[in-house]
Amino acid sequence: MLHFVTETAPPHSVLLRDLRLSTAHALVAQSLGSEAALQTDTPQHYLQALIDGLCELSLKDPLTGLANRRHFRTVLEREIDRVARSGEAALLLMLDIDNFKRVNDTYGHLAGDIVLQSVARTLDASVRPMDTLARYGGEEFAVVLPACQAGFGLVVAERIRRAVEATPIRISPTVELRVTISIGGAFALQWIRSTTLLWTERADNQLYQAKMAGRNRVSIEEQPDSTVTAEEKSLLFGPLYTPSGWGDLPPPLDSSHGSAY
Repeated sequence: MLHFVTETAPPHSVLLRDLRLSTAHALVAQSLGSEAALQTDTPQHYLQALIDGLCELSLKDPLTGLANRRHFRTVLEREIDRVARSGEAALLLMLDIDNFKRVNDTYGHLAGDIVLQSVARTLDASVRPMDTLARYGGEEFAVVLPACQAGFGLVVAERIRRAVEATPIRISPTVELRVTISIGGAFALQWIRSTTLLWTERADNQLYQAKMAGRNRVSIEEQPDSTVTAEEKSLLFGPLYTPSGWGDLPPPLDSSHGSAY
């Protein structure tokens, strides 16, 4: 028996057997691989385990087991906040399997699913535990890499691309495929507050550039140059221009005496 309490009503009881939980129970047990994790000592613990399992399922792609788009957008929001606070760089990569429709058309959708699962495993093995990898939709994946400096972006993306290209995928006892991916990337701008939509669009644009350049390649958005040149510094801190010409800044005035100090 479960007891529910609200702020406006007294406690009341609900019998666990009166709740229609069979479908939820089957889904969570299947995802966990057994019934053992749902065998708890109290009804409250059982229901909590069931709710936790359903929440986890709602954030995962059922085919690959990676994060889904809903979860990934939440991670992007959090990462944008972190970049704004800490100033550390973060890289967003959008990845797309090249000519994936040809796989489905030639070998069938079951083979396509095997390819997606294989690529997902390769990608997962190629990123750090602190990175978030997601199936973004169809044959497109995405990964956000916190604390990734601009100088390492291309190196990381190339390593991922090569790993996928080098991994054979057996779709039947007699057929083995190799696929490639195109990758586009964009860094979160440390001095400009962005949005998940704008950040994703910038990375997607780079993915489009990689596709248009021939596929199986990486395109990373160039970082804007935020450094101040010597000339700009001289204009900021140099002599003051007055109607009579360039001169040094005048000393401040003492407001109480009207004279310089």
